[in-house]
Amino acid sequence: MTTLAVMLLLLSQFAYSQEKAKTTQAARSSGMSDVIAELRAAYAAFNRGDFAGAVAALDPKIEWSEPAEFPGGGTYHGRAEVKRYLMQSRAGWAEGSSEPERFIPVGDRIVVFVYAHFRPRNSNQWQQVRLADVYTVRKGRIVQMKAFADRGEALSWAGAKNPSVE
Repeated sequence: MTTLAVMLLLLSQFAYSQEKAKTTQAARSSGMSDVIAELRAAYAAFNRGDFAGAVAALDPKIEWSEPAEFPGGGTYHGRAEVKRYLMQSRAGWAEGSSEPERFIPVGDRIVVFVYAHFRPRNSNQWQQVRLADVYTVRKGRIVQMKAFADRGEALSWAGAKNPSVE
């Protein structure tokens, strides 16, 4: 084989591997896009009091962790426990919502910046909280959620290279 033929063969193999890498990355991005759509639907379900809908996208063996300083803080296992926790959490509100502001994919995790605005029962005072939820995805399923009071800490925990909170 001539040097030119070898170079053309190597160039075509390189081009093929680059295209395959792009396709693989697009598939990963598409998969995370699907999970982000499921998370949007879950937050909307929570806000309207549809707790079955809020946990529908979660893996049946989900591990869900809330900081100790949050009401009901602790670790919950499985959809049924997470559903009970969410119901208990929402029961303390007279009105309000928990709105995802931003979704940040980081490897196999998605960091969600959340803005909660609610009025507790027996109170006229509205409360606002900005926090972050980090979801771990395996094979297209949400297998873990870890909540953080500090958004920068959530980004660091998720492995973001430049964990800055905007």
